Amino acid sequence: MPGVIDIWHQPFSAELMKRCYLDDEEQRKVLEWWGLTERVAGRSAQAFIADMDLHGIDKVLIPSLQIRSFVHQRMQWAFTPAEIHTLIRDYPDRLHGLYGINPYSRMAGVRELELVVRELGFVGAHLHPYGFELPVDHRRYYPFYAKCAELAVPVVMQIGHSAEAMPSETGRPILVDNIALDFPELRIVCAHTGWPWVEELIAVAWKHPNVFIGTTAHAPRYWKPEMVSFLNTKRGMGKVLYGSDFPVLDWPGTLAQIGELGLRPEAQFQLLEGAARSVFKF
Repeated sequence: MPGVIDIWHQPFSAELMKRCYLDDEEQRKVLEWWGLTERVAGRSAQAFIADMDLHGIDKVLIPSLQIRSFVHQRMQWAFTPAEIHTLIRDYPDRLHGLYGINPYSRMAGVRELELVVRELGFVGAHLHPYGFELPVDHRRYYPFYAKCAELAVPVVMQIGHSAEAMPSETGRPILVDNIALDFPELRIVCAHTGWPWVEELIAVAWKHPNVFIGTTAHAPRYWKPEMVSFLNTKRGMGKVLYGSDFPVLDWPGTLAQIGELGLRPEAQFQLLEGAARSVFKF
């Protein structure tokens, strides 16, 4: 039976969880601030799939995340596609990779993006722009966007503020307007609801058929009323995709909260799986 699709979940192995959260001082402080330290113990792939089955999760997308520290001016997280592929390869129908964009990798990165999509089965790209200090419509990203358009795969990008000690202006939703105009065939998923510029992101998604909103990292009980109204209307159905950004959110908590929003059945279906199946061609 089809089920929920989580469009952004961090790597779940003990080794990668430790590297990106517990071994990194900046991220460890964020976890402690949010009270999430206990969630990063890590799991085997078998245990992870069992947890997916328990909560009705059909597919999970995991990025080879590239995050640069603004404070220390160095790469903070840099998972390789090979690391993510090792994590997901035994479950090709359930676990899927997203290629993490580093704009400073230039054409070597663009070639690697094509390689992992064509040969490793990654289903799109992923961008965390803040530490790079480049707005999402900067020319350094455009070769990656062009390659995604050529390969007919989406790009998932964090839009809105950054919770880390990084400048947030690079993720303003209105900047996506320029990308959508330049690449009308590129499917763009703007994660993290665009908060605090939620209405600005809704306006961009409403305007462009190729722009979508991801609900990652924002608990449903805190979604702005405008977001709930948008995804519950004919205009917004199919434009908003569910995601956890685990360990920020977990499945039982967010799914229970979505059930309390009073959504129309079709709107809830589109939010939890329908829109993602259309965007990622599952």
